[in-house]
Amino acid sequence: SHYGAISPQASSEVQEEPLSTYFEDKVPIPESDNECFSFRKLWAFTGPGFLMSIAYLDPGNIESDLQSGATSDFKLLWVLLYATIIGLLLQRLAARLGVVTGMDLAEICNRQYPTVPRMILWLMIELAIIGSDMQEVIGCAIAFNLLSVGRIPLWGGVLITIADTFVFLFLDKYGLRKLELFFGFLITVMAISFGYEYGLVKPDQGEVLKGMFLPYCPNCGPVQLEQAVGIVGAVIMPHNIYLHSALVKSREVDRKNKKEIKEANKYFFIESSIALLVSFVINLFVVAVFAQAFYNKNNMEVNAVCNATGSPHTDLFPLNNGTLEVDIYKGGVVLGCFFGPAALYIWAIGILAAGQSSTMTGTYSGQFVMEGFLNLKWSRFRRVLLTRSIAIVPTFLVAISKDVQHLTGLNDILNVVQSILLPFALIPILAFTSLTSIMNDFANGNLCFSQIKSQILFLVILLVCAINLYFVVVYVTALNSVWLYVIATLVSVVYLCFVIYLVSCYKLFERTMSFRGFHRHTYALSLRNHDS
Repeated sequence: SHYGAISPQASSEVQEEPLSTYFEDKVPIPESDNECFSFRKLWAFTGPGFLMSIAYLDPGNIESDLQSGATSDFKLLWVLLYATIIGLLLQRLAARLGVVTGMDLAEICNRQYPTVPRMILWLMIELAIIGSDMQEVIGCAIAFNLLSVGRIPLWGGVLITIADTFVFLFLDKYGLRKLELFFGFLITVMAISFGYEYGLVKPDQGEVLKGMFLPYCPNCGPVQLEQAVGIVGAVIMPHNIYLHSALVKSREVDRKNKKEIKEANKYFFIESSIALLVSFVINLFVVAVFAQAFYNKNNMEVNAVCNATGSPHTDLFPLNNGTLEVDIYKGGVVLGCFFGPAALYIWAIGILAAGQSSTMTGTYSGQFVMEGFLNLKWSRFRRVLLTRSIAIVPTFLVAISKDVQHLTGLNDILNVVQSILLPFALIPILAFTSLTSIMNDFANGNLCFSQIKSQILFLVILLVCAINLYFVVVYVTALNSVWLYVIATLVSVVYLCFVIYLVSCYKLFERTMSFRGFHRHTYALSLRNHDS
């Protein structure tokens, strides 16, 4: 009854309580005489891509951006550009999977993988969601601290995020389109805030263009490699692929009609391209500001400027010639010292918008992943209470017992964790969208997009794994502990084995489905011969 090769599983469970979900209202698609392009249809499909793009603008991304600029100048802008383009292609696959099959990636994983690998995959994605949650909490806590001129302590900001998370849960009760409009407003706040900083600093446009389009990094070392891995981990977030495959189900698309599926895929791709272009420009603003203003600055220079302007945060910068190290907290402080208090407050507003907008997308990601992998229907209140508690407890303990440097330092580790977990989203999405048994005529091999062979894409995944393992080796070696060497080696071996298993599963699915297809075809021929 559907054009896709598989159909959504009907749930026989009776809900004990009504669930308010993202799919309570489905957005109808208007008719149009223009078959090539319609702005009315594009507007109807606009929403899921912008919600997805918020994951490209969370506090972890901002942290990665400013550190990239401060430590590497404009040299890693091309990494940001290429990571965004790769992210767009992956999001396109995720959207197509949801449109064609009517199911999200987590639901299909639940159907295709055996129990043990499926549970491991679910735990890995949950870990990515919790890590993202922690970054949102850290960003919001720092923003509240900066906006209150230190009157709200970091642990107080962490507690505030507990309350505002549940407040935001009630927003979608006012309708899906109003919720999407609210997220559009938060993205606009970020664009204006970080765009203001860009206009204030006036980066060298020639250097910006050179950094974007020349994939070259002269005099780069381990620090720049760490930043590059962090950029990839911050931009392409594993749980975001699962999220996008679910969000596209909010539009009314007739899966019995191939033309409507093609049209939905086209408009979702256009919308995602626009959304990720906006997110790239915002990330570019942050990198360029810190590359222009603070690259190669030392602590002594910054201390002198902050002291001259009467900043209360002068003690953050020791009196030595060490290279300035910045994070989202220090970033706001140094902007305030060099460009006035307005720069600091506008920076904090942008960080707050980034943290608050990420809160809801993390909530939806967790809900879709839990429902898809476990077929477990929880209310969003219970779901958020669980994951937000797991994220807040360690963050709160660090905030109350350590200083802001330790709190923001968590962002660096969490960005790398996101990068390490990336294959657990890449391999399933590439595998399932390549199978004609699932995607029918919309499988990768049948589309212009994937004239690139799937084998090459899997080699790219293995390259990502190799880079991640290299980074783990570099990081652990610096700790000078034999026990950590042993533990890291064992974890790396298990990690690589599981990645290889997921890749081999794709080959197994491909052979199994081809075998079944051959026997169906043979059986049909035998029936026709028998009838004749």
